[in-house]
Amino acid sequence: MAKNIKNEILVPIDFSEQSLIALGQSYNLAREYDAEILLLHIIDDGGLLPKLSAGKHLSNMKKEILKKLDKLAAETSKESKVKVDTMIARGKTYEKIIEVAEMTDALMIIMGHNSRKKIQARFIGSNALRVVREATCPVITIKGKHHREGCKNIVLPLDLTKETRDKVRQAIEFAKLGTFKAAIRVVSVLQNTDEFLVNKLTRQLDQVKTYIQNQDVECTAEIVKLQKGDETLAHCIIDYANKVDGDLLIIMTQQEANFTRMFIGSTAQEIVNRSDIPVLSIIPQMRKYKASHDNR
Repeated sequence: MAKNIKNEILVPIDFSEQSLIALGQSYNLAREYDAEILLLHIIDDGGLLPKLSAGKHLSNMKKEILKKLDKLAAETSKESKVKVDTMIARGKTYEKIIEVAEMTDALMIIMGHNSRKKIQARFIGSNALRVVREATCPVITIKGKHHREGCKNIVLPLDLTKETRDKVRQAIEFAKLGTFKAAIRVVSVLQNTDEFLVNKLTRQLDQVKTYIQNQDVECTAEIVKLQKGDETLAHCIIDYANKVDGDLLIIMTQQEANFTRMFIGSTAQEIVNRSDIPVLSIIPQMRKYKASHDNR
């Protein structure tokens, strides 16, 4: 059973293909941050499980799960050269992920995400999106099946909001990771042709590009136009990320500090749901990564 320790990357595991893909993507980050990996399996209390999982049946179920989890932990540790711990929890999946992340002061959560192709409601329905909504640490969601080892191109969508500095800081930190040494591809989507806004956006991108380059990180900056028709802002960003062979998309999920936790921006939600490129979701003015890393 895991203990409350610092510098852990939490990886929820249900033994599905997507959760195992997410686990594989955690190796480099765990090594870079000198972090341990915590495998968390949740026995979901939803549906008929409470009625079927009483007494001896539940005990046997936990033993079988723990056996599989320990085997996976041993294989993961051998392959990644990182210490791997395990935990089993019972309850609602997204609530337990958030609870364990807070209890262990997790560095970040990396989790697989299987989404529906079309999401009609803006209120969050899947476990991954609920975790993105509620978590106080960064969350990387992995939807695609095939990913390059490491990270060469970080895609950073920017607009004119005040939270730009938070996203830029996070992108620079990831870009400077030893095994990554990634370039940052800044993109902004032009939604109208107002000359004042165009000029303001151009100046901002130039400033951001210069700032990133002064941090010894390769950077490009580009403005793309939102096409007519059914294309959304999220579509435009994802298309650009695919065009530049992006390995990580960084987005802001809560645009206002006092915004209700039951709600995130529709563009952020659509990017998480549709992008086959891993998505790093952060909130404005989130805490910095562990002091143990910052001071190394």
